[in-house]
Amino acid sequence: MAKGKAKVQVDVDVVVTLNDTGAAVDQHGNLYKSLQAWKIRTLRNEGGCMRLVHTKTGGTQWRHHDISVYNALAKKAIPLDTADNRADEAHEDVEQFLQESIGLRPSNLILSDLKWKYLMRSVVRGKNIMMTGPSGCGKTLAVQSVAKALNGRPFFYFNLGATTDPRSTLIGNTHFNKEQGTYVAEAFFVKAIQTPNAIILMDELTRGTPEAWNILITVLDENQRYLRIDERPDTPTVTVAQGVTFIATANIGSEYTATRVLDRAMLDRFTAVVEMEPLSVDDEKKLIRMTYPNIDAAIVDAIAEIAGTTRQQVKSDDPKVTTSISSRLTVEMAGLVYDGFSLAESAEVCIYPFFSDAGGVDSERTFMKQLVQRYLPADGAGQTPWDAVAAQDYTAVTV
Repeated sequence: MAKGKAKVQVDVDVVVTLNDTGAAVDQHGNLYKSLQAWKIRTLRNEGGCMRLVHTKTGGTQWRHHDISVYNALAKKAIPLDTADNRADEAHEDVEQFLQESIGLRPSNLILSDLKWKYLMRSVVRGKNIMMTGPSGCGKTLAVQSVAKALNGRPFFYFNLGATTDPRSTLIGNTHFNKEQGTYVAEAFFVKAIQTPNAIILMDELTRGTPEAWNILITVLDENQRYLRIDERPDTPTVTVAQGVTFIATANIGSEYTATRVLDRAMLDRFTAVVEMEPLSVDDEKKLIRMTYPNIDAAIVDAIAEIAGTTRQQVKSDDPKVTTSISSRLTVEMAGLVYDGFSLAESAEVCIYPFFSDAGGVDSERTFMKQLVQRYLPADGAGQTPWDAVAAQDYTAVTV
C-alpha cells in the first residue's frame, strides 16, 4: 500500500445512533443534529451506529459500525464521578463512612447491619435500588431513614401507584396560548432529576402503568440517563444530574392483585436489590415495645405471636390463610390497646377485615378468630360480649 494513502483512526470524537423515536443521539444521550440525512437513512435501514474519527491528515470521517460499538463507547462516556458518585470522597473515606453508618440507623427501623450498610453504600455510589418485600414491612421507612441519615441530600417522593396519568406526573402537560404558542409545563419529577445528589423515591413501582415504565427506561439506564419532554425530534432532552439515586419499592407476590409484573428490561435498570423480610416474633415485640412502651407485656407478646403465626402459615405447604399480618398492622393494634381498646376489639377492627369469611367454619376469618381466642384472658376480663359468644362457638386451634 502506498505510503500516505491510508487514513488511520487515532481518536474518537462522537458515536451516534437512533433512539426509539428515530432521532440521532450521541454517546452522552444528547440529540445530535449535525448528522447528514443519508447517514440517518443508513441507520434506519441497517441499524448500528455511526462513529466519527480523526485521521492523521487532520480530517474526520464517519464510519458505520455495529451497535455494540455505540454501547461500549456510551458506557465509557460516563465519567466515574457520575456513574459511581466517587468524585467528592476518596475510597478510604467512603469505606470508613459505611462502617460507621450503622450508628445512623434509627432505632425504629429493624434492619440487619448488612442490609443497612448495603443500602447506604448503594445510595452513596449513586446506584438504582429496588426495595422488595410484603406490604407494611418497612420499605418506605428504610428509604426515608437513609435520606435523613445523609444530611443535605435532597429527597423527593413520588407514588407511582397513585398515578393515573404518568405523562403528567413524570413529564408535564402540554399547553397553548397566543403569546407562547405550544409549551410544556414541566412536572415536579423533571425538577427532581435535575437536582444534583438527589434521592428520588418511586414508591409502589409495581402498581405503576407500562406507560410510566416506558418513560422511566431512559431515565434509569446508566448509559442514557435522560428524559425526553416531548415526542418531537427537535425537542431538547433533560439530563439526569450528577449523583442522583433512584430508589423504587415493589410488592411482589400473587396476593397483590393490583400489581403488575415488572419486565426484565425494567428490572435490569436496578443494580442493587434489597429484600425486606417480615420481622421475626422477637423483633416484632421489640418494635411494638419501642413504639408503645407502656402497654402490657402480655398484650405485646400476643400481638407479635398472632402476626408471627400468620407469616408462618402463608409459607406452609397447607396454609390456613393467604395473607399475613404486617408490622404496620401490629403497630396499629398496639396503638388501639394503648388508647383503651381490648385485644379482642383491636383484632375485630384491625385483623378480621383482611381475611375472607367465605367458607363458613372453614374460612380464613374463622381461623383468625380461633387464633386470637387463644390469647384472650381465660376469665373473660376485658372481653366484649362478642368474645363470650366466641369462646363457646370456636374451639382452640393448634398452629
